[in-house]
Amino acid sequence: MTRRPMTPAMNGPRFNEFIQSPTVRVIDETGENIGVLPTRTAIERAAEVGLDLVEVSPNADPPVAKFLDVGKFKYEAQKKANLARKTQKTQEIKEIKMRPNIDDHDYDVKMRNIHKFIGEGDKVKVTLRFRGRELAHGQLGMRLLQRVQEDVAETAKVEQHPRMEGRQMLMVISPK
Repeated sequence: MTRRPMTPAMNGPRFNEFIQSPTVRVIDETGENIGVLPTRTAIERAAEVGLDLVEVSPNADPPVAKFLDVGKFKYEAQKKANLARKTQKTQEIKEIKMRPNIDDHDYDVKMRNIHKFIGEGDKVKVTLRFRGRELAHGQLGMRLLQRVQEDVAETAKVEQHPRMEGRQMLMVISPK
């Protein structure tokens, strides 16, 4: 009994003798559909052209394989993955800290920053810190956070409504 060679720990598509299907739908180097061929015959045809038989769609029935250069195919797939990773935007959580008796101008500066962060696609965590006797006036903090909520209503939505956590009140806002 002869055994097939063990598949090495591969990353990427199967190619040549590592293709396990007995038949494959073959697409040549110019993109022409040759049809369904036995895998051995397809590998020989690819070798005649000086290329490898690469399985591009293993879940199809029968699997689809192309005449390609494996090294070049892997290199281009890796370049595409790197570009996708580079262009994706991660959403950060920016924090804005306030006090319950904040002055109007200070409030406006904080709101400008909130609008800037939301415009960049980031979430904003608004932290209201209470000190000393301010803790007895939680309604002042609630009013301030409701004012923030109203001011950003057209560009953002409240993801986490105001809640007390120790000596501070928190609210999370995210872009719409």
